[in-house]
Amino acid sequence: MRDTPAATRFLRTTGQHATIEPDAFTDGGFVLSIGGAEQSHVNLAEPADIFYEYLRRIGHVVDLAAPWGEPITALHLGAGALTLARYIQATRPGSVQYAVELERELLDFVLQQLPLPDGTELHPLIGDARAALAELPPELSFDVVILDIFSGPEAPEHLACTEFYREAAAKLTARGVLVVNVGDEPGLTLVRSQVAALRRAMTDVAACAETGMFSGRYPGNIILAGTQGPWPEVWTAALTARGPHPAKVLSGIALDAMSD
Repeated sequence: MRDTPAATRFLRTTGQHATIEPDAFTDGGFVLSIGGAEQSHVNLAEPADIFYEYLRRIGHVVDLAAPWGEPITALHLGAGALTLARYIQATRPGSVQYAVELERELLDFVLQQLPLPDGTELHPLIGDARAALAELPPELSFDVVILDIFSGPEAPEHLACTEFYREAAAKLTARGVLVVNVGDEPGLTLVRSQVAALRRAMTDVAACAETGMFSGRYPGNIILAGTQGPWPEVWTAALTARGPHPAKVLSGIALDAMSD
């Protein structure tokens, strides 16, 4: 499998090239790059094995959203290589999932080159995340909504705002969790603004990351999770224990310093 040649597809919306090539270090592993930058990693042989640290943290939040192994409904805003969709199918067979991707060519390319596991019920949608959210059937609700679009400090204003988070929260089930991956630079300006925005939309919010990220000295990813009831302290213990290590979870008063 490592001898499989790389495949490339031009993305008309952004004018960039997407490439999928075998991971030289993982049997069954493939890397999706866009514009020369690594974007996603998929392990076709072990879809429950997530390589990227921040995606593993999101996976751990999904693990807590419902009893282990129970099928859930999930909405992915930003599809990438569908790493988390594969993870949910592997750990919660029978789940019903929707994935929204702005780049039609990217989603087609990923599904062609990296087929989903048998039995996966995934409904792909093409378009802007906010517009697609508004067009979903009103009777649809989700146990998990995952927003993985913010790849740097310049986030789309119509998505990085309280109004959008309220719209997403309205699509959650009673136990539903809204998970946002925020990639940011030192100083964490975007993270701080998104903590504040998410707090205005959800009952409670927590942030999870590698411990050093909270110092504000490094670029990287912080995972925000909004709940519709008080943040369960047992989740703090579980996410800290599951890592990747060293892991830290902030909620309540401890998170106040992270919001504007």
